[in-house]
Amino acid sequence: MSVQPAMPKSWRVDTKPHKFCPGCGHGLVLKALGQAIDELGIQDRAVFGCDIGCSLLAWDFFNVDTIQTHHGRTTPVITGLKRANPNLIGIAYMGDGGGYAIGSQHLVNAAARNEKITVILVNNTQYGMTGGQMAPTTLPGQKTETTPYGRDPEKTGYPTQGPEMVAAITREGAYVARGTVANLRQLKNYLKKALENQMAGNGFSFVEVLSTCPTNWRTNAEETWKMVEQELPKYFKVGEIKVPGGQKEGEANG
Repeated sequence: MSVQPAMPKSWRVDTKPHKFCPGCGHGLVLKALGQAIDELGIQDRAVFGCDIGCSLLAWDFFNVDTIQTHHGRTTPVITGLKRANPNLIGIAYMGDGGGYAIGSQHLVNAAARNEKITVILVNNTQYGMTGGQMAPTTLPGQKTETTPYGRDPEKTGYPTQGPEMVAAITREGAYVARGTVANLRQLKNYLKKALENQMAGNGFSFVEVLSTCPTNWRTNAEETWKMVEQELPKYFKVGEIKVPGGQKEGEANG
């Protein structure tokens, strides 16, 4: 008797197995998101927007209303939908290029306006779909197709600290966190809190997720897991960064 995997009820089963590369972290992020949608009972209200890049392969992932946008434009599209129908739960899903490069102006201004949407940004430190070029999140010294000798911060700057930036420019009511596919229980909790923050009408919600790309990292399973579990958190601190009311995960009432 075969054992069937426990998929989120909000997933579209007939599109599985998914289209992402073996070892890609997107499937794990989307599983955690699906579980959060299920637990909150918002499948009939959610609108899922996905960007160009690897994230576009999520276009048929869910049994929810879904829209695929132009590159870098997922944030304003979901903003428009949310403003037109405030009862919707708007989810903008993108990679580090879609959020921190071509779409950075939209991320910054949506955060500054405190738009009541949820943005999920997957950080795998490079541009995955186009072959592994340097991205805003590429680590110092990391080799990519466009930095074959390693990223030189003197020439290309340092990696973007997205959640820290968003936390600095948002007002009261925003929820900002950084999770990782190395801790799915924690990640689901952050995504659920981000959606709950939107449902409560508090303000902008942003979750960055540290993810894997063994195809372009050119790493085996052990090296891939070491990268996401040990190396990335040295630069990108995992945890809640801004929480309405000020009490972050693990903090006791004073």
